[in-house]
Amino acid sequence: MARGYVVGDIKLFAGSASQALAQEISDHLSIPLSGYDLVQYSNENLFVRLQGSVRGQDVYLIQSMPPPVHRNLMEMLIMVDCLKRDSAGRITAVFPYMAYARSDKKDQPRVPITARLVADMIEVAGADRYITIDLHAGQIQGFFSIPGDVLTAFHMLSDYFLTKELERAVVATADLGFAKKGRNFAAKLGTPLAFVEKRRAREDPRAKATTIIGDVAGRDVILVDDEVLTAGSACEAIQILRDHGALDVYLSFTHGLLVPPAIENLASQDIAEIVTTNTVPIPASKRLPNMRVLSVASLLGEVILRAHEGRSVGELFNE
Repeated sequence: MARGYVVGDIKLFAGSASQALAQEISDHLSIPLSGYDLVQYSNENLFVRLQGSVRGQDVYLIQSMPPPVHRNLMEMLIMVDCLKRDSAGRITAVFPYMAYARSDKKDQPRVPITARLVADMIEVAGADRYITIDLHAGQIQGFFSIPGDVLTAFHMLSDYFLTKELERAVVATADLGFAKKGRNFAAKLGTPLAFVEKRRAREDPRAKATTIIGDVAGRDVILVDDEVLTAGSACEAIQILRDHGALDVYLSFTHGLLVPPAIENLASQDIAEIVTTNTVPIPASKRLPNMRVLSVASLLGEVILRAHEGRSVGELFNE
């Protein structure tokens, strides 16, 4: 596997789950996307053929893992294998959203740690490095034996809310598991912090929002989380915040998976603004009038350029 920085030119490939984002990255770097043929046969098997050689080149494959997860994951693994067999100098798998990231520990008997399995598959397929954004848990970095850059959308999301100059605002987390990241968000904005507490009834395996730890009465609330799936938990949290006297509620999250009935759930709530990113595609059919989608293209583009040139990524965040 390639480990150094003395490799050929940057080659960008766009997986089918990240076409629009990859084009934005391409435009940011002024580097065209490289072509390939992708065929899905009637038995759902995938076939990939590159349209040009990548021998000795520094290749970046941009492919997120939203639903259909297994199709998108297999496409990425097959693409990486194809690039490896064409003697790419270095292969970096760029997956802004990592599927199975919530399966990161054995929290009950007889269950897998699927996030570790996904990490192993990416490495075995032939990736030399990886780039991702806002993993569900920091420990997932330890599942990879290859080096990588785990980025965060925290800076662009918090900077966006700084421009709004909300008075008497408070940051709230959708559950206690997001407490540390929520604390960072509140520190950046200079606001108090509150938590939505969830509890799981013995007869019901699903945790439900029950109360608020902290004071939100008479304040605008920025509710933060890492991803929104059906928006059920977010809507529960918003209702609890309303019950405790919150004024305008803003919802902020990195990964907008928004599977049904997420849009219906969010549309039913009185939300001042929904702020997310394009780590996964959010088509027009899922964009509510009060939704703002921030692009991670420039962030990923800068990291790709720094990785290619062997420069510090931490300097982007003053680290």
